[in-house]
Amino acid sequence: PKVSLKQPPAVIDVEASGFGRGSYPIEVGFVLADGQSFCRLICPPEHWTHWTHWDEEAEQLHGIRRDVLMKHGRPVVDVAKWLNEQLRGLTLYSDGWGNDMSWIGLLFDEAECTPLFRIETLPKILTESQKIHWRSSRDEVAQRLGFERHRASNDAIVIQQTWLAVQKLDIQKD
Repeated sequence: PKVSLKQPPAVIDVEASGFGRGSYPIEVGFVLADGQSFCRLICPPEHWTHWTHWDEEAEQLHGIRRDVLMKHGRPVVDVAKWLNEQLRGLTLYSDGWGNDMSWIGLLFDEAECTPLFRIETLPKILTESQKIHWRSSRDEVAQRLGFERHRASNDAIVIQQTWLAVQKLDIQKD
């Protein structure tokens, strides 16, 4: 069933060490309905870096080097607690739900706690028309915002702003 929102959705995004099996979360960011955005680097536990991979293509995309994570990343437990404090009771939306859920699951499993928020897939709050115009609208929003870095909170802002843009398309059509 479609969900209708009266305000912009809260959006979550996760950057990771790579794509697919064996990858792990390295940064989580979100933007709330009021537009406030937050981001945290995640210092991967040593055993993550031994049994999983680091993808050079992913690093080129997000621009986060391993040494930066080790120096500036927060411990997994701290990031999980922070997310629960900030997002308790909220539903956030993700445009990469399958990957983001898997990485958030890994983060919370490692922290040995349960998320106190929900993550839903973005298409759940889009009409068919909005889905058709999503990519072109997203490209326009990303260009307008001009973020220098492809990072989790910036991506969440782009997603939220794209949602606002495609809402206007539907309104203009009516």
